Amino acid sequence: MFRISQKTNRFGCTVLLSLLSLCAIPAIAQQCNGQVISTPEGMREVQDDALLKTALGEPGKGSLCTAKVFEVQQPVRLFRVYNAAQPASLYGRWWSLQVPVGPRAQYAAENAICPEWSPLNAAATCTLKPGVRVVIGPGQSAQCASGEVLPASATNQVYVANDARVQKTLVDNCSEPLVWP
Repeated sequence: MFRISQKTNRFGCTVLLSLLSLCAIPAIAQQCNGQVISTPEGMREVQDDALLKTALGEPGKGSLCTAKVFEVQQPVRLFRVYNAAQPASLYGRWWSLQVPVGPRAQYAAENAICPEWSPLNAAATCTLKPGVRVVIGPGQSAQCASGEVLPASATNQVYVANDARVQKTLVDNCSEPLVWP
């Protein structure tokens, strides 16, 4: 239900106000579902508010719900499930410290991954380079194109600020892609 009204503010400008019925908007959880893991082996916790901000997302938008920034002290192995039809997506931003296990629908639900983001049909491992900073935390809720709302996830994910479009990769020594699961 929309209700539009006009008001004049103290500067004499006309302002349109619109009120939405909250019943028309799907409920999206506001709470995080999980905690940031303790400091992973080969990393140390650091402050980097700018990087942290890039990895956190609003409810319904994906990304991370809560997180901490870590700096790699020695090579750390990461795992990625991605879209085999887009080989550059191997160097995406969302990774795991754990070996991915299927089935695909379960993995997607545990990591709050909407179907339109990736078919999750390939997997690889890579190594984080020493000196790289990453953000780790449980996933934020996501509203998918279908209207489905995936709740915030307790599964910790690793945000790596890769950008394959400009050949910025913070991982190396990647394995050959495997069909997944």
